[in-house]
Amino acid sequence: MHLINVRNVHEALPVALNLLHSIGVRRESRAGDVILSPEPVTTLFQKPDELCCFWPERDVNPFGTLFEGLWMLAGHDDVDYVARFIPRMRDFSDDGVTLHGAYGRRWRSNFGLDQLQEIARNLKASPDCRRQLLTMWDPTLDLVEPGKDVPCNTIVHFQVNVYGYLDMTVFNRSNDIIWGAYGADAPHFGMLLQYVAKAAGREVGRYWQVSDNWHAYDATLTDEVKGLRQWARNPQYERLIAHSPYESGEVKAYPMFGSEGVEQWDADLRMFMDEEDRAMGYKSPFFKKVAVPMIQAHNEFKQNDGEQKYIEAARAIKNIRADDWRVMCEGWIQRRWEKFIAA
Repeated sequence: MHLINVRNVHEALPVALNLLHSIGVRRESRAGDVILSPEPVTTLFQKPDELCCFWPERDVNPFGTLFEGLWMLAGHDDVDYVARFIPRMRDFSDDGVTLHGAYGRRWRSNFGLDQLQEIARNLKASPDCRRQLLTMWDPTLDLVEPGKDVPCNTIVHFQVNVYGYLDMTVFNRSNDIIWGAYGADAPHFGMLLQYVAKAAGREVGRYWQVSDNWHAYDATLTDEVKGLRQWARNPQYERLIAHSPYESGEVKAYPMFGSEGVEQWDADLRMFMDEEDRAMGYKSPFFKKVAVPMIQAHNEFKQNDGEQKYIEAARAIKNIRADDWRVMCEGWIQRRWEKFIAA
């Protein structure tokens, strides 16, 4: 088994691409030609609350990243909401209405209980407990009548470490390193860890991602993306650090929680999912200062035409109080503006 030990998702991607280039084996698959590791790969994120990947070559969609993560924590499975930010998600719906493998629904209601609440309650009552497993894989569905969207991440183990922080280990059966491991998975499970840690009264520890089938498809390995591996080649690893906004101090991670409790945060989340920027009663700084201006920026980008969409979106982005999310949004809009004016 290979280990990738990095600070955050931004630093993980070049290191992962470099490793794949070194050990990858080419194979055919039902989804196209793929390069995969001959053995499992574990990625250790030392600072899993640093959620943003800034590489322009990868061009991660910040709106899809944040709002899909909130959609998960809200326990939803409707395809319309998430497809608003990531249109290709419709391709994974069997009925055009829901997503079979939606993590959030499985976290919060699929098995007849809210697993997040139960795990937090159990960790409060017994901090040394090693039984706190969050299940996404449902054998009664996924082995018998699998849909288009079958969970790739199957189970999560939460454990208070010897220093009192809450650690998390995520087990993944099949992990695409571009769209999955260092695309959606790292920020979404980083958000999950922050949520459970807050609910359990613990500080965020470390996050291990254990990927059994660790791979990348030829279709996603563009020359620009493959070029990122140059930043991770020894003995020039310090070049990667120099291009990490979190490491350099250019940005800081914005906490999902302030002084408010999980019940208030959940209430704000429900309000946000229902009313977004039209609601004025948020108590959580995260929703007031991050989620609302980000949804406003996205709305401006989608609802306006021509150069106005870029101007109005950029104006809304300036109101985002999270350095990391603001910089990520600015880069995403800027890249599209440059293509627009060059056309």
